[in-house]
Order: sequence, then C-alpha cells, then structure tokens
Amino acid sequence: MSNLSRRLLMAAALAGTLALAGCGKGGASGPVAGDMSMGNANAPVKMIEYASVTCSHCAAFNNDVFPAFKAKYIDTGKVHYTFREFLTPPEEVAVAGFLVARCAGPDKYFGVIDTLFRTQAEMFSTGDVRGGLLRVAQSAGMTEAQFNACVQDEKALTELTARVDKAVRQDGINSTPTFVVNGKRVKEGEATLAELDGAVAEASK
Repeated sequence: MSNLSRRLLMAAALAGTLALAGCGKGGASGPVAGDMSMGNANAPVKMIEYASVTCSHCAAFNNDVFPAFKAKYIDTGKVHYTFREFLTPPEEVAVAGFLVARCAGPDKYFGVIDTLFRTQAEMFSTGDVRGGLLRVAQSAGMTEAQFNACVQDEKALTELTARVDKAVRQDGINSTPTFVVNGKRVKEGEATLAELDGAVAEASK
C-alpha cells in the first residue's frame, strides 16, 4: 500500500484510536447519513450489520451465511438490511476497500463489498493488497486513475471516519461482525442462519 496517500494512513489511525475507545454495549442508533441498505424499507424487521472488509469472520459470514439470509428475508421483503462500515487491522486496507465500494456507486456498492470479502484471503496470502484492491475497483468499472483518486479523496475519508466514530461512540460497537435487530444487539461474532432466524422471529412478535 506504499502508493496510497499518507492521509489514508492518518484516517485509519484516527479511526483505530476511536475503535479502541469504544467500550459500550448499547444498541444501534436509527438511520444515519451514508447508510447502505437493501430490501423493503417498510419491513417490520430492521437488521444492521457492523462489519469490516478486513475481518475474516465478517468474510465467513458474507460467504457462507448471508446469501441464504438474503434470499429468505431480504429478497422477500421481511427484513430491511443495513451494512455499516467498521475498521479492523490492517485499517488502511479496510479504509481503501470501503472507499472503493463508495466510489463504485450505490448500485455497485454491495457487489464490491461481496467481492472484497471473497478475495480477502487471497489478497492477504499473496501480499498484493494494492493489486487486489485495484482489480476489485476495475471489476466495478473504475480505471487505475479513478482508483488512485478514490482512495485519496479527503472528503470521503472524513465521512468514513465520522461514520466509524459514530458507530463507536454512539452505538458502542467494538467488534465485528456485530448484528443488531430492531435496536437490540443479538450477536457479536459470526452468526449462523439459525441464530438469525431466532432473532427475526423474536423481532416479528
């Protein structure tokens, strides 16, 4: 990542400091600016997942559980799902990944997040993090010049840092993945489909 902006590293360091300050166990706040969601906004059950694209447990959930959850609840209009960005080591990689997803646009955001999770292990095992991120960006239609500009966007960096700050200070998030259903924190760590079935059933009463 040596070619990424020093500002990227500074933003990651700040966000990491904020994450260390988070000790609360409260629930999630309501909708906030910048939320990325899918499904029926009027669904009776609202689920928020706090996750990081550099978190291996988040990747496992995304790859092994989320497709079935999405088909069962989101695609059928029973659950409105929101993904909230958090940062885990190496934070500068998580920052770059989220910025690329945002730059790809709302219609491609979740596709980029999914690709980042599915290529996470390969990216870290090969050590070619920048190349991996660039390939993900290109798969979403971005040029290398656009990728470079994206990960050095000061406004986007500031907005991401603010979202992570809010997750820590207001929502009490300090680990990923964390799942919140209708304002109640139901799981920290990988969730099984059965666990989410129970949470949705309880929230639907």
